Amino acid sequence: MSIQAPTEQTGNPAQSEYQAKHRPASEFATRSDYLDHELQIMNPRRYKLNLPGRDFRFELEDLVPALAGTIGIIAMYSAVMMSWAEGLTAAWDHIELGKQFAIEVARVEMLIPAFLFCVLASGFINPRANLAGNHGPMIPLIGTIALAGAHPLALAILIGVFGLALSFLKGGSKLVNLTSEGTAGGLLIFLGLTGTVSQITSIQEWAVGIQSPTVEAGSMGYVGLIVLAVTIALYALLAKYNKRWLAIPVCAFTGLVIALALGTGFDIQFVTETGLPNLNPVYWWGSTSEGWMLGMPNFEHFIASLPFAILAVAMWSPDFLGHRIFQELNYPKKTERVLMDVDDTMTMCSIRQMVGTAVGGGNITSSWGTYMIPAAIAKRPIPAGSILLGLLVMIIAILGFPMDVAVWPPVMRVALLVGVSLPLLEAGMQMVKDSKSSQAAGICIFGAAVVNPVLAWALTMLLDNNGLIGDKERAERLSFVDKIVIPVGVLVICLVAMLAVGMFEDQYGIPALL
Repeated sequence: MSIQAPTEQTGNPAQSEYQAKHRPASEFATRSDYLDHELQIMNPRRYKLNLPGRDFRFELEDLVPALAGTIGIIAMYSAVMMSWAEGLTAAWDHIELGKQFAIEVARVEMLIPAFLFCVLASGFINPRANLAGNHGPMIPLIGTIALAGAHPLALAILIGVFGLALSFLKGGSKLVNLTSEGTAGGLLIFLGLTGTVSQITSIQEWAVGIQSPTVEAGSMGYVGLIVLAVTIALYALLAKYNKRWLAIPVCAFTGLVIALALGTGFDIQFVTETGLPNLNPVYWWGSTSEGWMLGMPNFEHFIASLPFAILAVAMWSPDFLGHRIFQELNYPKKTERVLMDVDDTMTMCSIRQMVGTAVGGGNITSSWGTYMIPAAIAKRPIPAGSILLGLLVMIIAILGFPMDVAVWPPVMRVALLVGVSLPLLEAGMQMVKDSKSSQAAGICIFGAAVVNPVLAWALTMLLDNNGLIGDKERAERLSFVDKIVIPVGVLVICLVAMLAVGMFEDQYGIPALL
């Protein structure tokens, strides 16, 4: 006869731990206390079926990251597909791809992968894996990738294989654990600051560039200033009353209303029709006369894609690190069970990369920041918002016209500003707590400004883990592998991959090795 250990459950023995410990919101003094308690009692089932009511609940706050992620991914997917269209058209004589192609491919990405990996994977199967979104830092490289002779499907397969290998070896979580708070803080500050400047610049460029038969060129630059001023005032007000999790929908909607009220509505171009895109993978990859017009990849395509795939996977860890930090900063204590698992997220990103491209897509995948950051601020776990996001993205992909509104600068840029850039900047500043942390943060920011954030992260991790900067006592606790082997290996891989693809050519005149 076996003896079972007592459990913490009370009442009905068929209840899950979450069901047994759940209490209605009315029993808590504040809404924040209720959300904290929900995070503390959840126990997601890893690679098993998680059900609403039994393992998690839908709350009003889940709509915020769902809306934020939807706005962000429409903008990102559109940028990625347009970059592929322009790059491949320039690289191949027989290819001519335009905006209509980019929109159709973006809608493919917003349907099948959204259902498989937002609704099913992160919603029901493994709620500790953050959603697989877009690899923003790789977007500027897509033109170079196309000109190098790479093939989107070959690139996706290689990224998937390398990502699965790294996740199997627990490499992602290892790198996160080897990154000090100072290094991570510096990385977040740089990304937040550059992102903030970029969004502000984009809004002003849009406002100055508005063209109309009745408006003199450049005369509506004040619109951008008014949108930004109201946005900052609203953001500060929400922060004061601890409602910052509402920043994306409130500020984006306000930006839309202000821009329309000031007479810029003619600038919205409704070009996306309602309906389904072509969901037949053979159409996209089957020939050189339709779809991507590339046919299936050959050996040369894989060779050309190799350095870019290595670079993409090497850049995952700092990206994942920033998203997990947001949960740690905003969640209460005793919520380790609902924090995103870096290795599981890497697994999902790898599979999503291969599957999403195989069905006709072209996205380069990473952890979904425009979802995770507002979700962490709203004190919500992954699953419920993930399901809502997946359904919302699919609905918009079918309707079509909301995509045109979401990518309008007063909406998209404001959403990215208050939902990603400013929170990144704030989180980074919170992590720099003393002079030791500030040393590592300063070197990381300097290195990112000189070269790029990924190489700066790798170099600062090497210096920090050896006690040359930052906390020397921390360095004494690390093994030789943690201090030398892993940091040097990461630095060399990142540097070689960047040199191979010519990332330093425009800035420093160093030509690509390949």
